[in-house]
Amino acid sequence: MRSTIVAAMLLATMLPSASSVHAQDMDATDPRPDPRDAAFRDFLAGLRPRAMAAGVSAATLDGVLPTLTFNPRVISLDRGQPGGNPASTTPSIPAFAPYQRTHVDADRIGRGQTRYAQLQPRLQRIEAETGVPGPIMMAIYGHETGYGRVVGDFDLLRSLASLAFEGRRRELFTAEFIATLRLLERGVPRSTLKGSWAGATGYPQFLPSMYLRLAVDGDGDGRVDIWNSEPDALASIGNYLAKAGWRRAVPWGVAVRVPADLDRAAVRTRLVSPRCPRVYDRHSRWQTIGEWRRLGVQIVGYPVPADGEQASLIEPDGPGATAYLLTTNYRSILDYNCSNFYALSVGLLADAVRR
Repeated sequence: MRSTIVAAMLLATMLPSASSVHAQDMDATDPRPDPRDAAFRDFLAGLRPRAMAAGVSAATLDGVLPTLTFNPRVISLDRGQPGGNPASTTPSIPAFAPYQRTHVDADRIGRGQTRYAQLQPRLQRIEAETGVPGPIMMAIYGHETGYGRVVGDFDLLRSLASLAFEGRRRELFTAEFIATLRLLERGVPRSTLKGSWAGATGYPQFLPSMYLRLAVDGDGDGRVDIWNSEPDALASIGNYLAKAGWRRAVPWGVAVRVPADLDRAAVRTRLVSPRCPRVYDRHSRWQTIGEWRRLGVQIVGYPVPADGEQASLIEPDGPGATAYLLTTNYRSILDYNCSNFYALSVGLLADAVRR
């Protein structure tokens, strides 16, 4: 189970959520044919045996495949992402503070506190089951879709089929396209299957394969509806993080002040992550909170992890600015979206929502 979850999470880190990409499916009703449509239809016909082997019925395929046309807009958006053009140069890492100001802002905090208060009884039950704090679930909900306000309007089947056909990540997007067909088999209406151009859908912006593995019924009505039910969406986020290794009663991290004379070379990690290496390379090696204190690192945030808790150090704005000691639960947030700015903002927004 763990290996398949990590594979899907790796794909998720390549894809933008609706909160970060506000593009609309401007080509949804474009009547002009694309010169690639014939080859696109041949490609889809070639997927038919694989889809049927995965449990998709002939009736579903007959009802869907003839309706799909190639969407050049999603290819343009995909190639415009960082890393989307193999010839592009690697950009330098910007400062975290501007990102924090726009993602942990008064509006997002206020809306999060309101929804948290309204949903707290339900969130408490989910926390009891998963160990994931309600504010963390709420913060991810806020970051992904602005608490349900920005969910994306791209036809998932058309977008994922186009991305698979384009070929740069054919296997990944083909698997997600077939997973979306399986959602139809489960009774999810096609009109519901909308999302970001890259295939993320619903309040938590799950990929279709993630829905199949990790989405759960949070309101007890016997259905798993991450598009309309906030309890289902939040319970699914909690289940996601629990499966990613979230540990009960351990904070995600805490703000700290680092002494100017800290020997950063001595605490640099020597490990190279096979996944998102540039993200993890910014973390120090693991030490206990107590060991960091003995090096002169001062805790300035709250809640504070126990002295025996393992933590790594990140200085997202460089020496002299606020830094953070990060526990293993921070890594669970990174599984949701492999970006230090994203994960830090989720933790900070959750702390603000809790207050």
